[in-house]
Amino acid sequence: MSRRPVNPTRRLVDSGTISLGGSVQLKSRSSPLLTIGLVLLGTILFFAYSYSISGWTRGVDVVSKFEGSFAFYNSLLGFLCVGGVSCTLELQLALPILKKAYVDSMHKVLHVGPDTCSVVSKLLKEDGTEAWGVEPYDIDDADNQCQKLVRKAIVRVADIKFPLPYRAKSFSLVMVSDALDYLSPRYLNRTLPELARVASEGLVIFTGYPGRQQRAKVAELSKFGRPAKLRSASWWIRYFVQTSLEENEAATKKFQQAAVKRSYRPSCQIFHLKAYP
Repeated sequence: MSRRPVNPTRRLVDSGTISLGGSVQLKSRSSPLLTIGLVLLGTILFFAYSYSISGWTRGVDVVSKFEGSFAFYNSLLGFLCVGGVSCTLELQLALPILKKAYVDSMHKVLHVGPDTCSVVSKLLKEDGTEAWGVEPYDIDDADNQCQKLVRKAIVRVADIKFPLPYRAKSFSLVMVSDALDYLSPRYLNRTLPELARVASEGLVIFTGYPGRQQRAKVAELSKFGRPAKLRSASWWIRYFVQTSLEENEAATKKFQQAAVKRSYRPSCQIFHLKAYP
């Protein structure tokens, strides 16, 4: 489906995906020593990843301490990456995990990002969930279902660099995917507080991994005009601290527990934030 951006200064592109399970399974048959080595490596990476994400609200110094470990983790996943998916698709894959983490906050949800019609359509199928979406692109060639959502004002086409057309705390949960990576800090300073303004309980932000998804981004230049600015977890964490956004530690813990039970490994960075008081 061809797209025409609302604002030509910002384009959105697809991000990469990973398949750790398949890679480990194929290699595990070659040598017992290799199997043991992979298990030990996986354990080390798991703890490095967990500490890098869960402890970020304790301060920038904590982030710096684990920056090297997280960078190595990203590099390994980039090496194992096969194919490519967007973080919007990743969000849809993660919806069962998000439901476990946000049991009481999934009743009124706003999604912001490309292909929001598909996200909203899935959310509306969930019992007790109302959903709305903001699409950063014009969608003149959208399918009938998407056009129907637009006509009902369930999905709106809007440039997210400007104030959102909603009142404060209109939604219990705001989900964002494949959107913030394409904003400079200047526009992030406007957009991120605006997303927090319309949330009453929390925000979930899906962003791309630097390096790991760069090839997919470059490959889409001819289609979207410019690559995303993929930032590290430590960059995002520092930025959240600077903008007075706190980690939602309870949601982060529940999400991690549900992910482990389902053997879910995200191919995008996922941040769980509290809404402004």
